[in-house]
Amino acid sequence: MARRSAPPPRPRRSGGLLSILFSLAFMAAAAAVLGALWFVVDTSRPGPSTEPAAFMVERGASAAAIGQALEEQHLIRSALMFRLASRAYADGRGLQAGEYQIPAGAPLREIVRMMADGEALMHAITFPEGITIAAAMRIIEQSDVLTGDMPEAPPEGSILPDTYHIQRGMTRAALLQLMREAHDRAVAEIWANRAPNLPITTPEQLVNLASIVERETGVPEERPMVAAVFINRLRVPMRLETDPTIIYGVCLRHPDRCNDGRLVNAQGQRRTIRASEIALDTGYNTYRIDGLPPTPISNPGRAALEATANPAQSDALFFVADGTGGHIFARTLAEHNANVARWREIEAQRLAQQRAAP
Repeated sequence: MARRSAPPPRPRRSGGLLSILFSLAFMAAAAAVLGALWFVVDTSRPGPSTEPAAFMVERGASAAAIGQALEEQHLIRSALMFRLASRAYADGRGLQAGEYQIPAGAPLREIVRMMADGEALMHAITFPEGITIAAAMRIIEQSDVLTGDMPEAPPEGSILPDTYHIQRGMTRAALLQLMREAHDRAVAEIWANRAPNLPITTPEQLVNLASIVERETGVPEERPMVAAVFINRLRVPMRLETDPTIIYGVCLRHPDRCNDGRLVNAQGQRRTIRASEIALDTGYNTYRIDGLPPTPISNPGRAALEATANPAQSDALFFVADGTGGHIFARTLAEHNANVARWREIEAQRLAQQRAAP
């Protein structure tokens, strides 16, 4: 009796499993897309703040700590979302320290970008041209933007007066170093482009003479002419005989006679130089010493340095106030004496007017 052959094996039904796997993959992809879309929408919608606010990111702070502080100040809704956003939108960069002005309703994404780009608030600190080191150190000490201990005062004439834009939290020592480096760069550049055959032979002498030019005139256009007078006197040679060196020496020797580099009387009112002070040998008084004083008497700005390095073409040896805030220049002593006489007439007229005023 013949045996019946066994039925062939049934093929496995894999279509159902593949369908399930495909469905799961599709759902996962859809969920990812929806999640990403939700993330973009959530981080781009306006934040909860209703007014602009300053926010400080401390140096070395983590994204978690920054997010927590932002949430506590109601500038964002979620510290967790801030951490995720910092990974997504900072492009691998860290969040930079500094003080940030967060606009009202700033989206979380914008806050992250702002901190990643380092768009911190900048604060201006101005040091006027011709400022002394003592006055500059007071500005640094009194600033509520700077931090850290007061550094040691550098030599007179070693900083560049300017307006410096800095971030809150910068140390006082760092700003002072920045000013010294700016000075060194400016002096090196200007010295390299100085006029030929000047009677000053070092960058230090350039700064020294420029400090006198800076203190002699408040009219920017006059600096090259004032510099020319002193350059000509050094060539003759003649004593410089400049009043600011008298004042600087007196202030060093008698600080009680001065206020912010100006001579004052017992009531603190600004006054003129006394005859006894003109005769006083402080080591800086160029009516009593030959050549330049031992150090600069101020910190000259870039314009005064450039004027001293490239003075006007003039053979003038004298100048005196002209009554308008500027000066009148002369080649000879006779011309100068006539100019001085006119100035004294102007002073006498002003004094008479003051006395006649009610």
